[in-house]
Amino acid sequence: MKKIHVYTSAACNYIPKVRTLVRSIKKFHPDWVVHLALSDEVPADLDLSKEPFDEIHPLSSLEIPNYTGWAFCHTIVELSTAIKPFLLARLLEREDCEGVIYLDPDTVLFSRLDDVLESIKHSNIALTPHLVDAESSLAGIMDNEISCLRHGIYNLGFLAVAPTEVGKQFAQWWSDRLYYFCRAEIHNGLFTDQRWIDLVPAFFEGVCILRTPRLNAAPWNLSTRTITGDLPDNVMVDGEPLGFYHFTGFDSGAHKLMANKYAGDQATVGALIEWYVGSIAATDDDPLGKVVWAYSRFAEGTPIPKSARLVYRERLDLQRAFPDPFATDGGGYKAWWDSQARIEYPGLFDKNNDTLSIATQNLSAGLTPGYQAGGDLQAVQPGESTSSTEAPVSNSSSGVRRAKRAWEVLRTEGIGGIAKRIVK
Repeated sequence: MKKIHVYTSAACNYIPKVRTLVRSIKKFHPDWVVHLALSDEVPADLDLSKEPFDEIHPLSSLEIPNYTGWAFCHTIVELSTAIKPFLLARLLEREDCEGVIYLDPDTVLFSRLDDVLESIKHSNIALTPHLVDAESSLAGIMDNEISCLRHGIYNLGFLAVAPTEVGKQFAQWWSDRLYYFCRAEIHNGLFTDQRWIDLVPAFFEGVCILRTPRLNAAPWNLSTRTITGDLPDNVMVDGEPLGFYHFTGFDSGAHKLMANKYAGDQATVGALIEWYVGSIAATDDDPLGKVVWAYSRFAEGTPIPKSARLVYRERLDLQRAFPDPFATDGGGYKAWWDSQARIEYPGLFDKNNDTLSIATQNLSAGLTPGYQAGGDLQAVQPGESTSSTEAPVSNSSSGVRRAKRAWEVLRTEGIGGIAKRIVK
């Protein structure tokens, strides 16, 4: 019998909040198979068998090439989004798969999603835009429309894919892109997994854009939607039953700030926020919420600074020298970081926060392929093939090319990269 597989993505410490999403799925679609893509590993003393998921898929089970080194290159948010297409691809291959739906861990269903199911009966991919109506104020244009141009037209808190050849091709394409480029770097045209989806209607046939206001209601579109009714079973959006609401930015307070700005006169929006506060109230004291992320520390327990992740991501020589950058037996990447990195990247160890911030920003100032020790796409590392056996500079254009190559080696591999090539 064919089934709908629905999944979300989170680390262990976020599972208490994910329970609210899962309860809502089981309420309206008890026949759906619920999966968790776990951007983490399950500690030996932790029992997740009583959690409300049908299946849990830790990062190590997703068959991602060189996943240990790859995971090191990401923050917890980046990793939680980067693994999404890998589980999608696996679920689409299941013989019982009728369709796959992704929902962010901070979304909640308030009615059945039959319109979503209908969309993937006739399409390969279904997406929801951040906005389905134009803003009418300068503030709305700046906060919402321009934000969409920066972060992506479609919100990846939701995605539905049919198990068609095109659906599977999309999952592979998305996996290939996120393996190298799942980064929160708006200056490089990237915002984790979202900006890639702007290309989907151009690259793939049968893409359904779900423009109904009842799906993916969120603070970024409350200025153009009217939410009315009573919690929890009679909430309406522009006269339609609310399908699911996205409580994005809730922990930071940004959600309530934007909701007050654009829907402060909508009593039901305030009630929604208070309802969610009550739904997740117990999570603050849940021991599971205090589980340390498996990829947050070196093997001996030292927290990994973001700058150490960025340097490793940018340098293929370090990826090859330290295939397991978490390991500390016999030195490892941490020993290199504590000694040589201080010489090559002094700004990253400066106690002045401004200097540290600028030095960290400089690491990602230009777009590079990033982690290349695994994956199927051809590795591209500036300067990698350069050696003293190359033909001597014979004209100005080749001189310019070699100068550019030398600069890229210096930027991505540091002084050590230049030194290696000089002594060859």
